[in-house]
Amino acid sequence: MASYSTRVRSDIARWVQAGLIDAATGDSLARDVVANKRKSLSFGSVLAMLAALLFGAAILIFVAANWDAIPRLARVVALFALILGGYVGGAVLKMRDHEAIGEALWIVAAAAFGGSIALIGQMYHLSGDEASALVTWGAGTALAAVALRSNPLTVASVGIADAWLFFKGFDYSSRSEFPHLFVVMAIVLFVVSFWTRSQAARHLIILSLLFYLVLFASDHAALQVAIPLVAVSALLFAISVFAPEPVDRIVQLGGRLPLHALLGFLTGLAIIQFELADQSIYNSGFTLASVVALAGVVAAIVLAGRESRGLRWLAYAGFAFELAIIYVVTLQSMLDTAGFFLAAAVLLGILALIIIRVETRMKGPSVQGAAA
Repeated sequence: MASYSTRVRSDIARWVQAGLIDAATGDSLARDVVANKRKSLSFGSVLAMLAALLFGAAILIFVAANWDAIPRLARVVALFALILGGYVGGAVLKMRDHEAIGEALWIVAAAAFGGSIALIGQMYHLSGDEASALVTWGAGTALAAVALRSNPLTVASVGIADAWLFFKGFDYSSRSEFPHLFVVMAIVLFVVSFWTRSQAARHLIILSLLFYLVLFASDHAALQVAIPLVAVSALLFAISVFAPEPVDRIVQLGGRLPLHALLGFLTGLAIIQFELADQSIYNSGFTLASVVALAGVVAAIVLAGRESRGLRWLAYAGFAFELAIIYVVTLQSMLDTAGFFLAAAVLLGILALIIIRVETRMKGPSVQGAAA
């Protein structure tokens, strides 16, 4: 698939040929696209990064396997040499325009730092648990990301924070309190992501916060978490749709805040529906939540679906989920097996018709505009 910059330059050439813009304007636009296009990793660079990661893992496993046979001082020196060599070697390679390999070495150094925490802790019988080790590892990786202004290290820091959240969130047997520290981690890393220019880290942080809220809702009162999530998500969606440019200048998510807001909206309503599903016969809360969810999906498609294919697909998935959960909760006692297949066919047909109509309306204005 052609990249965005390639498609734009192709369109510029077509506009010049069609006489829509003059050659000088087209040349200026093409130069601007080239100057501001986002660099991407080539397939060879990705393979180089994977090779570096495997090499680092091989070294750590080799050291761990021969741990007892290596003198204590040599162990520590080897581990620190691997960390220092990764960071310094990566910096040297980046300065020589080998960006992908340099970033890969930084990831190797960060992985070596995590392995060193475990191995040195075992060697000197240091007190602490896996969660504390993850916090130390994540903090060290985040500091390295700030010092080196590294996008991949920022993403790695978020990944380590997510591992800590997962570990603490599902460790019900020994957990004394809910891991609210993750919110502080997320805020700090979100700020760091602006310094390191890591849009990917910001997307991952928002998704991680949604996971945190789902864990919190399952562990505490679900409605007290889900209702504010729905309200805040709807507000963020409205702000990002009606004031997209100033909002994106602040959050710098590449115009994808509506997508995250819709996901948060649907997540909150799903929590509410699961909480009220058993009470659907006795009160109208589940029905109201379902109506709000369906109305929100339609509103999202109408307001922002034209600009974002990803948002449209998320809306379609949310719509299909709503049809399924409404059926399961309210209709399963009235339908037998044959009726289920008939109902499923009707629902899928309705969904297909809605998608076709929406897609036709999305394409209609742009086609007319091009013809004009």
